[in-house]
Amino acid sequence: MTLYQNLADVIGARIEQGLYLPGDRLPSVRALSVEHGVSLSTVQQAYRHLEDQGLATPRPKSGYFVPAARQAPALPNVIRNAQRPVEVSQWDQVLEQIGGEPSEKLIQLGRGRPDISSPTLKPLLRSLSRLGRRQDLNTLTYGNIYGDIGLREQISRLMLDSGCQIPATEIVVTTGCHEALSAAIRALCEPGDIVAVDSPSFHGVMQALKGFGMKALELPSDPLTGISLEALELALEQWPIKAIQLTPTCNSPLGYIMPEANKRALLTLAQRYDVAIIEDDVYGELAYRYPRPRTIKSFDEDGRVLLCSSFSKTLAPGMRVGWIAPGRYLDRVLHMKYMGTGATAQLPQLALAEFISGGHYEPHLRRMRAQYQRSRDVMIEWIARYFPAGVKVSQPQGSFMIWVEMPEGFDSHRLNRTLASQGIQIATGSIFSAAGKYRNCLRMNYASKPSAPIEQAVRAVGEAVAAQMAES
Repeated sequence: MTLYQNLADVIGARIEQGLYLPGDRLPSVRALSVEHGVSLSTVQQAYRHLEDQGLATPRPKSGYFVPAARQAPALPNVIRNAQRPVEVSQWDQVLEQIGGEPSEKLIQLGRGRPDISSPTLKPLLRSLSRLGRRQDLNTLTYGNIYGDIGLREQISRLMLDSGCQIPATEIVVTTGCHEALSAAIRALCEPGDIVAVDSPSFHGVMQALKGFGMKALELPSDPLTGISLEALELALEQWPIKAIQLTPTCNSPLGYIMPEANKRALLTLAQRYDVAIIEDDVYGELAYRYPRPRTIKSFDEDGRVLLCSSFSKTLAPGMRVGWIAPGRYLDRVLHMKYMGTGATAQLPQLALAEFISGGHYEPHLRRMRAQYQRSRDVMIEWIARYFPAGVKVSQPQGSFMIWVEMPEGFDSHRLNRTLASQGIQIATGSIFSAAGKYRNCLRMNYASKPSAPIEQAVRAVGEAVAAQMAES
């Protein structure tokens, strides 16, 4: 890390800790040069870096200031979905989202990808390289269907932070969280069965239900507290629901953290109606508060919660390593995994086990949580500045996704087509619904550190939204 980046991080941390409040004047270039023993040009570069991140703003002949706080946009509405099961659609829109070739020219605001440029990932790359050079045949074998025992032991230790005490023998490594969720669904349900889901919900789960011939019953979710327990109880009374699938901690796309009391109440409902819970915790370790929130699984005493997660959002999606703690359904999940991919690739598992045991994982998480929280604040500021008045915006409590709601009748698919000509892509809201709701919404990614190109892309999205709203 360069001197100016180091200095920018120090000043940024002071701003986040409240040592400098919105509107406060920041130390002069000369004062910081003396305090830190660096050149004036280094301080100026640091301030430009903070300016790009939205943490400092220059005033002619006055110096740099902490930007004044703007009034946050209103939260998205709670959509009262029709309480009936539906067949999942939207595959064409999902394929449009994920099917394109990676391109440096495309500013991808829609994909659920973390920032993989952090220097804290270098030890992982070194582990991969070192293991490859050893010419150890163990990296070329099928491996255990459960996954590498060394990695499972590390995952077991990491789960303690979420309140879970799960032995390594009860954990199955999967090819990403997507396989964990798919195996859980297939282990519990048959074609034609009904699965209750939070709404909006992860499009991967929606498409898994579609592929397996199952139906989704969408439950309204509050942008701050998550799934409506009243709606869930009514649904359980009316329909033969086989499983409840949700992302209660750092939800994507809304970003909420379900209160602990609600998590306990949801588990109580599942016990009363004898229904399994598939808990997606892929973003859980990216909660901005510490200690991280407890999982529903941590309260589970009869093994009805299948906890799914991965390293795709905390480290790098290209590792394709996830896991599932399936409780009483272990044998069924193992069978589904065997039917799907069999054993998971050995090399990334061994590298991840080495990365975690070497003490590199927690420092990386701390760095990324702080970065994502700063980026969230900047993204909300940009949306307030560049989008038309009246749009509603989520207030993510973790992760790196934000949800924007335009007025009814707005078409985010048309918006995406307009943006494509400018080399920008967002995620259209309808892919997060089984029935194609939320067409007037979009999801954007703020994982990368704020920069001028990203700000320009957000501005272009806001201007395109305003132009489309004006036409209609």
